[in-house]
Amino acid sequence: MCAALLALLWLLAVVSPAAPAQELTLSVAISMKEALEAIGRGFAGSRGGVVLRYNFGASGELARQIEAGAPVDVFISAAERQMDELAAKGLVEADTRRVFARNVVVAITPADASIALTQAADLLQPRVRRIVVGNPKTVPVGQYSEHCLRALGLWDRLQPKLVFAENVRQALDYVARGEVDAGFVYATDAAIRPRDVRVAFRPAEETYGPVTYPAAVVRGSQHGALARAFVEALAGADAQRVLQRLGFVPPPSGAR
Repeated sequence: MCAALLALLWLLAVVSPAAPAQELTLSVAISMKEALEAIGRGFAGSRGGVVLRYNFGASGELARQIEAGAPVDVFISAAERQMDELAAKGLVEADTRRVFARNVVVAITPADASIALTQAADLLQPRVRRIVVGNPKTVPVGQYSEHCLRALGLWDRLQPKLVFAENVRQALDYVARGEVDAGFVYATDAAIRPRDVRVAFRPAEETYGPVTYPAAVVRGSQHGALARAFVEALAGADAQRVLQRLGFVPPPSGAR
């Protein structure tokens, strides 16, 4: 009887299904793609049975998806504006919100460009025919670029030259392929294509304000505790090492 019982217990252990994996869906500003994938590998690797699903795109478009009811656990924006809009509608857990990284805007040209640009006013040169910026309606880097050019009195004057991209990586691609003469992206984006683009100049940060990345748990997450742990991990030492290696800088002191 004992032998039969042991055999039955062994059989149950063999055929019992493994515990289902916990899946987190992360909607992430596309400028954070490489960093979040690396951070995510470390996070999942330290927790057995965790699977991360990524949805990369422009922050404004990702926010609209959440407003429409998309099943998202964590939202990571490239600007406070989109997070503020979701918070005002009660769509994120306010107590989980935190800023974990910062970036800067740069103007870039194709690596083989013959046009020398050293300041924003140089974009008025007749030889500069096409300039790509993110669509300010949905793309944070486009909003920062607009603020910068307006502060310098150039936004209206450059309108005939502007080409609008759907996200910062599309803007980067336009410049890398030589389809435009210049464009505005984040410093971390320019750094991933050193053979294809070069930084022409770096606008003064006071012309567009700080580029900060807030993260928060989306209200209604089916894995709230795990989502909270992921947001907290973004401020941890391991994640911060990844971010700094890829060119991001720590958030302003006291930012949350």
